[in-house]
Amino acid sequence: MGYSNQRFDVNLSILFTELPLLERPAAAAATGFTAVELWWPWIETPTPEQAELDALKKALDDAGTQLVGLNFYAGALPGPDRGALSIPGEESDRFRANIEVAADFAASVGCKALNALYGNRVEGTDPQVQDALALENLVLAARAADRVGAILLVETLNKPESPLYPLVSAPGAIEVIDKVNAATGLGNAKFLLDIYHLSMNGENVAEVIEAYAAKTGHVQIADNPGRGAPGTGSLPLEELLDQLSKAGYDGWVGLEYKAADAAASFEWLPAEARAAR
Repeated sequence: MGYSNQRFDVNLSILFTELPLLERPAAAAATGFTAVELWWPWIETPTPEQAELDALKKALDDAGTQLVGLNFYAGALPGPDRGALSIPGEESDRFRANIEVAADFAASVGCKALNALYGNRVEGTDPQVQDALALENLVLAARAADRVGAILLVETLNKPESPLYPLVSAPGAIEVIDKVNAATGLGNAKFLLDIYHLSMNGENVAEVIEAYAAKTGHVQIADNPGRGAPGTGSLPLEELLDQLSKAGYDGWVGLEYKAADAAASFEWLPAEARAAR
């Protein structure tokens, strides 16, 4: 088994960021990868001009790269924000304005997974009010994803790095996912299992995999400590991915780690294991 048994994609919002957005798909392709994922690339707007969407589609197509994961609008990410959908007022409105835009773009490039970051707790706002708004917005997002044949992902982050984010355990995210599926009846809300975030929270990753592999729609990895490439920390990533495979997960594994030199950081993965399959 091992790494050569997985389907990897490169997160172009954390790797190759020294390049302009439209040059990153080709850079990933040059290192042997044919699948990529992105955070919402237009931090300042949920509704970019069609020409910008078209240019990104062209860059992906020209590079021969398949977009396999896309975040909905999430505020300033990277930055202080961790999503918009549970934040009353303008941010919730921006998230809603983005839902169909993101879903239509995903459809145009054949992307089958849309990630909805929950958003931080807001001081002075009742958490129950935020959670009710979140459920409302996640239901809208799940329906839009379903319209384009995609799944909706809900992600656990980690408390040390995202102290105001409420979903900082696997059960916390699963509870939200179950509520969304109960509300829509679609069953397309799934868990984004990020091994780095889970380990930063001190969760037993093997136990999380055992419990929730069936509800997992996407996986992301980075080593811990440091959020670097596999082998730079102490996580048994190869074993954990093997365990996921044995539990029936055959989806994508996003490389969402930090590296000063992205191309050089892929040495842990044989060149022949990089292309999508």
